[in-house]
Amino acid sequence: MPSGALFRATPGATLTASQFANLHTFLVAARHASFALAAQELALTPSAVSHRIARLEAGLGLKLFDRLTRQVKLTPDGVRIFAALQTGWEHLHAAIAGGDALTGGITLHARPSVAQCWLVPRLAGFTARYPELTLDLRVGNDAVDFRAGQADLALHYGDGHFPGLAARKLMDEWLAPVCSPHYARQHGLLDMPPQLSSATVLHDTLAWPACAPDAEWRLWLDAQAPGINLPARSLRFDRADLCAQAAIHHAGVAIGRRQLVQPWLDSGQLVLPFGGFALASPQAYYLVHSARAALPARVQALADWLAGQGGVRTGGSDSGI
Repeated sequence: MPSGALFRATPGATLTASQFANLHTFLVAARHASFALAAQELALTPSAVSHRIARLEAGLGLKLFDRLTRQVKLTPDGVRIFAALQTGWEHLHAAIAGGDALTGGITLHARPSVAQCWLVPRLAGFTARYPELTLDLRVGNDAVDFRAGQADLALHYGDGHFPGLAARKLMDEWLAPVCSPHYARQHGLLDMPPQLSSATVLHDTLAWPACAPDAEWRLWLDAQAPGINLPARSLRFDRADLCAQAAIHHAGVAIGRRQLVQPWLDSGQLVLPFGGFALASPQAYYLVHSARAALPARVQALADWLAGQGGVRTGGSDSGI
């Protein structure tokens, strides 16, 4: 097949309506990594989606998806064709709209805790400002494959090192122990860290990629209370917001991240024991995307809006995280 040709066609041949429909069906199915979800978006049956993809594969002479038991996954050829189609679709939308119009869909991937506690409460402002944009928010702790079209943009918590990707710092973070007022009184925690020995500690075991299960607690203790050992009693979670929720319900003491727990501190559901000493985290929140091409206008609009939201809190204090 000649380079760049999607169909074997005679010179002067045009793309038929059915071939165009098959390409669009593939684009949607690849974006969702699901025939069932593509069927919902396209108002088709999953069987119809499957047949369109099969006809496209036959026309291309390529296998685009691996059909697994409960999911589909792009093959290397599928990844390549999807990337080409995505670029073409962006240009088509811009041409139809007369330029870089702020319309269409955006897929944003975020870690569950920052999505739940920080992002979702702000989304009404985004939809009010950009009513023609449709945001598809995906959450999870797994890495995002931008080449496979899993997301246009990702919101990550890390050290800023994202090999092969472009990253923009969104906001810093500060760490301090948090617990419920009842738990603090019950365990005598409204004092200094030696009292921690009587408590249950709550860990976010996936605070950032490849971290130790107790990494956040170790950071805070090393800086604020060297020589104090963590108690053996602990509960472990894979999300910071679940640690905070457990702390609210008197399960123990968690390391709170300011950007996530400040509303619960403001409401009094959480308090800062041990004098409220906060530590600037070596990790921060970043907007990450593929470095292969400039962001489309609609994705850039979301990135700029998020950057503006990230500037709300930029400093720490002794009275709050």
